[in-house]
Amino acid sequence: MDNVRARFAPSPTGSTHIGTARTALFNWLFARKTGGAFVLRIEDTDKERNTQEALEELVDGLKWLGLDWDEGPGKEGPFGPYFQSQRGELYQSHIQILKDKGRAYEKDGAVYFKLLGERYTEFDSYHDAEVEKVKTEPVIIDDLIRGQVTRKEERDFVIQRSNGDPSFHFVNVVDDIAMKITHVIRGEDHLSNTSKHVELFKAFEATPPKFAHLPMILKDPKEGKGKMSKRDKGALISEYRDRNFLPEAVVNFIALLGWSPKDDQETLPLDSLISRFNLDDVQKGGARFDEKKMSHLNFEYMKSMPLSQYVKTAKVSLSNTGLIEPSSDESYLESAMKLCQEKIDSFENLPGFAAFFFTDDYEISEKAEKKVMKKDGAVERLAEIAPRLSGIQSWDESSIDSAFNQIAEEQGIKPFAWYPIVRFAVSGTNSGPDFLPMIETLGKERVLKRIENALAKYS
Repeated sequence: MDNVRARFAPSPTGSTHIGTARTALFNWLFARKTGGAFVLRIEDTDKERNTQEALEELVDGLKWLGLDWDEGPGKEGPFGPYFQSQRGELYQSHIQILKDKGRAYEKDGAVYFKLLGERYTEFDSYHDAEVEKVKTEPVIIDDLIRGQVTRKEERDFVIQRSNGDPSFHFVNVVDDIAMKITHVIRGEDHLSNTSKHVELFKAFEATPPKFAHLPMILKDPKEGKGKMSKRDKGALISEYRDRNFLPEAVVNFIALLGWSPKDDQETLPLDSLISRFNLDDVQKGGARFDEKKMSHLNFEYMKSMPLSQYVKTAKVSLSNTGLIEPSSDESYLESAMKLCQEKIDSFENLPGFAAFFFTDDYEISEKAEKKVMKKDGAVERLAEIAPRLSGIQSWDESSIDSAFNQIAEEQGIKPFAWYPIVRFAVSGTNSGPDFLPMIETLGKERVLKRIENALAKYS
């Protein structure tokens, strides 16, 4: 495709919704796939609702997701400025163009766009009054996702409010013309607006861009039915940042909300997403949010991280919860995190999972306590393994394994008879990292001290 220009045009009126991020991503993927330009345009004409805080969150969120733009705030191009609040003169000149063509008129302080067609009046029960309507030709939209869609505008509509602010529909079209936008990829909720936009394009004698309307994002079934709102869990991009999710995993997950490659592969790094992305593969029906899939993808990306990067990210999470100091032993931290990497699905949950590596004040699982320590013989087994572990000269996995095997051979049972009891004594639970490497990493002094404390508590 030649000279593709796709745009993402958000309004900074609140926290960034996952649907907003998906619109940005699909436009970005399409531009990168086709070698075109990705334009960020800020639709900030609603002075009462727009905030600087929302704008900063939006821009920071895009950067966190890795969605860079070719033109937009901070990257001025030939079609700027890229804030609609700074494009007032352009809008006024285009209002005048329509007035000069007889396609706009003033009424009650506002400016209306005048549709072409035979006019008639009809009683409107909603407004309890006679209203003027227009017999217009149907607007046929060749949507790249939904196929041919037919809409019809029957009433003139406002293009400039009585306070002088241009309407969303008007600035949307004027900017798309001025910025030479070739493709408009946006949410399904905008499909009902598209006939207004096409009428405006025709009035300006401009070729409309190609439209593609993305399916709605539906709530996780656990949260109920219907469209996902900003109040639903998982709906805000800031939530994933706060919970220390990996941006690569979030991008991957968002890409699968309404789109999938033909081979149904799910773990798709950014380069793979670009090469595989095709609007033809976007579904028409609603895309169901699935928190389990989000966590699963995050886990897959965490497992594939280089250990050094994993440790660096983990350090932030563990420091924020007070488990470690910035000056903590790097070698010990790396050994502990190497064991956690294959087991824990988010850095958000890492502190709870790994606390026993760094503090004696870790949570004791009542369920594990009942299952392990309350069984007959548990205390006795803990007592008999303690001197065997104490006698180890070289504290490594091989020597620890030998100690368990030796006592097991003497008693004619499997060494696993001691594993859960010792695990609980040193970690407060009966699950976690692989047992022998965990015991080695914790170190002889810490292991023996915790076994001693457990014996004192349960004897």
